[in-house]
Amino acid sequence: MKIEKTNMKNFIALSDIISLLNMASGFLSLICSINHEFRIAAILMIIAIMFDSTDGWVARKINRQDELGFGKNIDSLSDIVSFGVAPAIFLYCCINTTPGIFQIIVILVSLLIVSCGILRLTRYNVIAGKIDTTDFIGFPIPGMSFIMASLYLSGLFHPYIALILSTLVSLLMISNIRYPKFDNIPLIAISCILILLLILPIKIVVFNINMPALLLLLFCLYYLIINLINK
Repeated sequence: MKIEKTNMKNFIALSDIISLLNMASGFLSLICSINHEFRIAAILMIIAIMFDSTDGWVARKINRQDELGFGKNIDSLSDIVSFGVAPAIFLYCCINTTPGIFQIIVILVSLLIVSCGILRLTRYNVIAGKIDTTDFIGFPIPGMSFIMASLYLSGLFHPYIALILSTLVSLLMISNIRYPKFDNIPLIAISCILILLLILPIKIVVFNINMPALLLLLFCLYYLIINLINK
């Protein structure tokens, strides 16, 4: 490859800009977590998921030609920020601990999230197009942010529940369990409406539980568990 062809404009496409918006949402979520703005941090993780769900669709619509894999790489690198590092820091900052054994556990679980996320995405890039299935191998990494965000926004966040769920999801991400691609149109439409209700300043609360967030959490946990049972 000639040096002239390494100009960034020869690589980047509209779908890559959407991937960068995914990364930007994840990075801003990190900043909010550090500043203890946890509700905003959770919403930004969900917004990152929306961008991540869009970039592939846009790439197909514009008939993106990507022989060198630039789009695949920028997508994975953005995902590790938004769905690996962001939920790990969110978990760590949410659980205010004094120095001791519990704080070490929180640090180790946060590290596990990032490590399994990197392993999950690296394996995906290596096997993409080389296996005879359209399913995901291992739990999709955006699910980590989805579960952490909806758990917090629902009002049901508890340190022990969060740690157990984070550990389980991390291990399932690097498992060999098949997870079918989420293509239930009615359920996707309902999920989009619930996400809008979360993002907009509309509160639907019953017994101090945010119902849209609870329903989103239940949808994600169902997808997580049903495929584990049907292995």
